[in-house]
Amino acid sequence: MSAKRPKASRSVKAGLVFPVGRICRYMKAQNLAKRVSIRAAVYLTAVLEYMTAEMLEVSGITARANKKQRITSRHIRLALEDDELLGKIFDRTIVPHGGVRPFIEPALLVNKTR
Repeated sequence: MSAKRPKASRSVKAGLVFPVGRICRYMKAQNLAKRVSIRAAVYLTAVLEYMTAEMLEVSGITARANKKQRITSRHIRLALEDDELLGKIFDRTIVPHGGVRPFIEPALLVNKTR
């Protein structure tokens, strides 16, 4: 008799880290449609994983530029401001403890033409 191998999860089959089964369950709970395809859940999970990885990568670069070892919510906020695509997607997003948008009134800047 051969020993039973444990079933591979849908996340492992799709090559993803985020849980496909949980995303599928959430999609079904939202009553988006009468039926939800597993392919739709895999696609949404892949998009969420990519967006998270991209945001963490840019935030890590921002933290390193500020000579810090850890990514804080301020680094996430600054990264969202710096990246053009992420800035458009997360334009109206509030990052808790992220601080304010960096802005200096142009009238306060030193005029170098004098």
